[in-house]
Amino acid sequence: MQKQIPGILVLCCFLIIIFSNCSDKKTEIVWDRNLPVIGSQSSPRATDLNGDGILDIVMGAGKNEYQHSDQGILAFDGKTGELIWQQEAIDQVFGSATFTDITGDGVSDVFIGGRSNQLMALNGKTGEVIWKYKYQFEEDPVLRYARFNFYNSVLVSDQNGDGLEDLLIQNGGNSKVKPYLEKDRYPGVLMLFDSRTGDILAADTMPDGKESYMSPVSYVQPGNPDPVIIFGTGGETISGNLYFARLSDLVTGNLSNAKIIAAEDGHGFIAPPVLADITGDGFPDIVAISHKSSVFAMDGKNQQILWHRQIENTESSNSFAVGNFTGDDVPDFFTFVSRGQWPENTGSLQVLLDGKDGKIVYLDSMGCTGFSSPVVYDLNGDGRDEAIISINEFDCNRGYIDQQTNEMQNKLIVIDFRNGSVNVVESLSSFKNIFSTPYIGDMDQDGYLDIIHCQYYNATADPMLFLGMRIKRISTHIPMDAPPAWGAYMGSNGDGTFMRKQ
Repeated sequence: MQKQIPGILVLCCFLIIIFSNCSDKKTEIVWDRNLPVIGSQSSPRATDLNGDGILDIVMGAGKNEYQHSDQGILAFDGKTGELIWQQEAIDQVFGSATFTDITGDGVSDVFIGGRSNQLMALNGKTGEVIWKYKYQFEEDPVLRYARFNFYNSVLVSDQNGDGLEDLLIQNGGNSKVKPYLEKDRYPGVLMLFDSRTGDILAADTMPDGKESYMSPVSYVQPGNPDPVIIFGTGGETISGNLYFARLSDLVTGNLSNAKIIAAEDGHGFIAPPVLADITGDGFPDIVAISHKSSVFAMDGKNQQILWHRQIENTESSNSFAVGNFTGDDVPDFFTFVSRGQWPENTGSLQVLLDGKDGKIVYLDSMGCTGFSSPVVYDLNGDGRDEAIISINEFDCNRGYIDQQTNEMQNKLIVIDFRNGSVNVVESLSSFKNIFSTPYIGDMDQDGYLDIIHCQYYNATADPMLFLGMRIKRISTHIPMDAPPAWGAYMGSNGDGTFMRKQ
C-alpha cells in the first residue's frame, strides 16, 4: 500500500521502513530553495565549487522556450542552497553539466548546452563565461547545419596535445518542425571541441543525413587507445540508426565509416545508450532503447546483438538506469516507457530488464508520461539495488498536453524490486517534474546518502510551461558504504558508464 502522508513526515516514515538500522543520524530537509518564474528540463550534477568540502549543485534552467533569462545556468551551495552564481541564457538550457578543470585553479569548470545554439564553458568558481559557441558557418558544408540544440557532452582523450580532455557533443533537432513532416529536418552534427578554447577540432554530419537528439557516449576498449563513440539518429516520428565509430573517424571527417549496430523504422534513437559489462569479458557492452521501445544489448567487443526485447505499444525517450536488481553479477536495466503515440502519450510503464537475457522481470504502471530517469542505490543493505524515481500523476487517458490545472501531483518514490514494494518519499499536489532526474550521493562526506530533488510549479493546462521551481537537499540516515553506481542522469559520472561497486 502506498502511503500518502505529506511532506517530511512521509520522508521519515519511509526511510525508517526501508532502512531500519538504529542511528543517531536524522533524516531531514537541509535546504529547500524556491525560484519564481523559471523552470528547467536539466538534471542536477554535483561538484565542489567553493572549496568547502561539500558538493555543490549545477543545473541548466530558463524561462519558457525562446525567451531570454538571467538565470539560464544555476550553481547552488550544497551546504545552504544559496546561489553561488548564475549565468544568463538566450533560451532554455536543458543540458546537464560536464565538469573538468580548464583554468588550472583546482576547481571544476562547467560545460553545458541547450536550445538555440547554446554551448558554454563557465568558470566553476565565478560562473563567468570562458567561451561560448557562436554560429558563423553559413557557407561551411558541415557546420552550416550546426545551428540547433546542443545536448549533453562527454569528455574524450586529448586530441590536440594541450594536455586537456576534449568535448564530444551533438548538435541537432529543429524544434519548429511538426511531427511526421520530413521537410526542414536537417542532419545532426557530431562535434569535437577544444575544451580550453572552444575551438572546433572536428565535425561531421550524421552518416544517414538524419536529425539527431541523442547525447553521444564514448569508451575505450582494452588494447585500443582510439576511443569508441556511439551516437544515434532519428526522432519521435522519424526513422533512425544507432552507430558505432572511432573517434579517429570523426577527427578525419569520416563518419561515413561508422557502422550501424541497430536500426528502427518510423522512430529513431533519442535516449543515450548505457555502457555496462554484461558479458564479463572486460569490454563495456552497449544497451540502447529506441523511441519505439526496442531494446538492443550489443557486445562491446564485436557489436553483435546479445539480446533484443520489444516493449509492445509503447515509446521511450528515457535512458536506462543500471544496477544490481536481480541478485547476480550481471548488471540489469531499468527505465520508463510511455503508452500511446507522441505527442499524445497516455501513461507510463516502469520496466526492469534482466541483463543476462533481456527478460522483463518487473513491470508496473505508475504515473503518466515523463522523461526523468531513475537513480539507483542499495538503500536497505540487502545486497540488491533499489530505484528512486520521480513520477507525475494526473488523468493519463486525457493525454499529456491537456490537463486540468489542479490535477497534477508529483511523487518521489522508491521501488524495491526484491519484494515489489513501492514507497512514497514525498507527494506534492500542483507540482510536476517532467524532465529532471534526481541526484544521489554523499554531498558532505559524512557517510550518509543525500538526495537532490527538483520540482516545478504547475498551475496551467500545459505541463511544459515554466512557472517557478524548487530544489531541495534531503539528508538521510542511510549509510553509504560506496559511491552510487548510478547516481545521476547518464550515471554518476554523467557519461553513460556503469561503475560497479568496489
